[in-house]
Amino acid sequence: MDELRLGDIIDDYCIKCRRLTNHAIVSIVEGEAAKVRCRSCYHDHTYLKEQIPPSKKDLKKMELFNAVLANSGGAPAAEAESQAVAGAVVAAEPAEATASEAVEPAKKNRVRSKKA
Repeated sequence: MDELRLGDIIDDYCIKCRRLTNHAIVSIVEGEAAKVRCRSCYHDHTYLKEQIPPSKKDLKKMELFNAVLANSGGAPAAEAESQAVAGAVVAAEPAEATASEAVEPAKKNRVRSKKA
């Protein structure tokens, strides 16, 4: 009973229901299920092999993470540490000035218009 047949029931992730449900095999290509039909909502889709696809939010996070890694440059650790220490000493004085500015947020002048 290793062979799949049309109409067999298998588990798969339904992209419409957004959950793992029973599916009926609709088409088979090279001995593997190609298209399936959800038995809950009757939506036809490609067989996802019971894998939940990553959300758009996760894909965006991975894209940003990879962009940060690509821009890091890959400088040797000793040089990066020395540059970080030198930058911290130079940046200590301006940081104090910006901290006092951050405490007092700028007030916006709002003008209310009269309703007719």
